[in-house]
Amino acid sequence: MTRPTRPRSPAHRSTRLPVWHIGITGGIVGLLCCVGPTVLALLGVVTAATAFSWATELYAGYAWWFRLAGLAVMALLVWFALRRRDQCGLAGVRRWKGRLAGVLLIGVATYAALYGLTTWLGTLA
Repeated sequence: MTRPTRPRSPAHRSTRLPVWHIGITGGIVGLLCCVGPTVLALLGVVTAATAFSWATELYAGYAWWFRLAGLAVMALLVWFALRRRDQCGLAGVRRWKGRLAGVLLIGVATYAALYGLTTWLGTLA
């Protein structure tokens, strides 16, 4: 027989860090200069040529700002996640160092995948 599951109380917090959510969010923000115009073109809001022009201008002039914003978003989300678990000190960072490395790896992989996708879509424009 299976036991009925009880709904979790709001006080119950997961003991795991949301590594995938944080990494993917940071990667998307890091390449928002190209992803934003691409999404607009795929939705039909702007033409492919306009999206390509916007993405090229944004990437050429502000790529490092977007990358730094992606890192800042990742750092902020990690801080919030550690703070919710009362692990915001150095001991908490040491405890979660493997997962924090995973966050960075997932963020970089997301950035690289989106860069490849948007570059490939740019060749079709």
